[in-house]
Amino acid sequence: MIKSWMVIGGVAIALAILSNVFLRPKGVKWFARLRRPRWLTFEKLIPIIWTIVFTCAAWSAYLVWEREPGTPKTWFMMGLYILLEVVTLSYNTVMLALRSLKVGVIIGGAGAILALLLAATVLPLSGLAAALLIPYLLWSPIGTYTTWEMMHLNPADV
Repeated sequence: MIKSWMVIGGVAIALAILSNVFLRPKGVKWFARLRRPRWLTFEKLIPIIWTIVFTCAAWSAYLVWEREPGTPKTWFMMGLYILLEVVTLSYNTVMLALRSLKVGVIIGGAGAILALLLAATVLPLSGLAAALLIPYLLWSPIGTYTTWEMMHLNPADV
C-alpha cells in the first residue's frame, strides 16, 4: 500500500525534476556571470537550504493530509502546496529563460506571499504544519532580497 507521505514526497520530487528539464544552459551561464552582493558568502549552501525548506513543506503537507484525508478542504490545501512549489521552482526556470532579475524578484515575492497565505490557512488545522512552513517564510524573503540586490548590481539584466 502506498502511504500518503510517499505520494506527497514523490510529487514534490517529480516537480523539482520536471522544473530542471526546462533550464537552458544559456540562462545558467547568464546567471553565473552576474555580480553578487559582497555579503553573499553562503551561495554554495543555497541548494541545501532549499532542500530543507522543501522537505519541511512536504512534511507540513503530510500532516495536513493526515489530519483530514480526502476532504475537499484538504484537497484545496494540497493544491496550495503544489502551487507554492511550482511558483518557487519557476523562479529559476522563468528568470533564467527570460534573463531577468526583475522577474526573479516578482516570483520570489509571490512565493513569500503565497507561503504566508498557506501558513495562515493551515494554522487552524495544525500548528506544527504551519510551523514547518517557517523555514520557507524565513528563507524566501532572503532569496528575494538577494535577487533584488543583484538587480541593482547588474542594471543591464533587470
